[in-house]
Amino acid sequence: MSFQQGLSGLNAASKTLEAIGNNVANANTVGFKQSQIQFADVFASSSSFAGGGGSTIGTGVRVSKVAQQFSQGNVTASNNPLDLAINGGGFFRMSKGGEVSFGRNGQFQLDKTGYIVNASGARLTGYSADVNGKLSTGTPVDIHIATADLAPHATEKIATLLNLDSRNVTPTTTPFAIDDPTSFNSATSVSVFDTLGNSHVLQTYYVKTGASSWDVYGAADEQPLNFTPGSAGPPVVPGTQTPIGQLVFGPDGALDATTTAAMPFTATVPVATGATNPLTIAMDYSGTTQFGAQFSVNTLNQDGYASGRLSGFKVGGDGEIVGSYTNGKFNTLGQVALASFANPNGLQPLGDNLWSETADSGAPLVGAPGSGSLGELQSSAVEDSNVDLTAELVNMITAQRIYQANAQTIKTMDQAMQTLVNLR
Repeated sequence: MSFQQGLSGLNAASKTLEAIGNNVANANTVGFKQSQIQFADVFASSSSFAGGGGSTIGTGVRVSKVAQQFSQGNVTASNNPLDLAINGGGFFRMSKGGEVSFGRNGQFQLDKTGYIVNASGARLTGYSADVNGKLSTGTPVDIHIATADLAPHATEKIATLLNLDSRNVTPTTTPFAIDDPTSFNSATSVSVFDTLGNSHVLQTYYVKTGASSWDVYGAADEQPLNFTPGSAGPPVVPGTQTPIGQLVFGPDGALDATTTAAMPFTATVPVATGATNPLTIAMDYSGTTQFGAQFSVNTLNQDGYASGRLSGFKVGGDGEIVGSYTNGKFNTLGQVALASFANPNGLQPLGDNLWSETADSGAPLVGAPGSGSLGELQSSAVEDSNVDLTAELVNMITAQRIYQANAQTIKTMDQAMQTLVNLR
């Protein structure tokens, strides 16, 4: 029996060395998870021995399981913005030819068709987004980076926050004319956009008409306009231009209730570029003041923008892929999905740093990074192998000694049998 026990010990030590060798070989493999050999002792059936189980001697050892250790590896920065590292639990969900697999290696790149793929061509999956950046829900799909231009957005609202100088006096020159600076007290301008993304310069002029009242006039592209709410006025003859509205202030310098109730004022701007005509803009002066200080423009924000081309994108900690465009805008292009398992050790290794689902692992629980037990993503970084090289070298020495000890067991048994053979 000692031959069988020693032989099983040799096989066990050999398997241990194989696992250690594989761990050492992959010490520099991104996303690799080290393996650990687990053993179980072997006993013959106790019913075949007189005296019962109390006198039973084991018949050796066997490999019960090769368990992978899914502990977190170190995260190392890289120069590739598509390199992704998972900080915490979860696996990337990959798809190739309809076959779904899972992995921790986040070294990705774009293929020629705009899909995010790994080195073996498997596509990263997640949630798609529509042209407005709204993410879909449900089953993850292959993530595709759309390179189409971002559509323009016509200006709908302008938020203006000013301080009009209460020390100003009513202009002596009347009527108001955009080309006569003595007919108004202050002026400012802002670029607005029509439905085709064409830029227009909208100028506003402020004329003091009383101790606490101001008329607001306007022009577009240096052409005077009648800002009649609800309609577009044609270029006007000097002296007939009507104001957009009136700003009235209280003794504390704040807008009075009447002016606040009348806002936002509606500006209708004629455009002749093939876009929707006229361009209707709501102008809100909430918070504007009249203090004894110089005229100042504190806020002048409009919500329109021209079309833009995709200039780059980045992945956030929640997996959202946000594209940046040449017009300074950002739009969500998709979101990376992660998967977790009740029993990760039940996954079937496929090679290429990938695993597949099995009955032992349980069904994958798919969600956005950072939700539930799923970790967050770190872009421009990779997760190193979790192999501790020092510990593996020590384990290798131990396994070598175990191998030698089992070989010595067989040698000793051989000598004992030789003695028996030589008895006379």
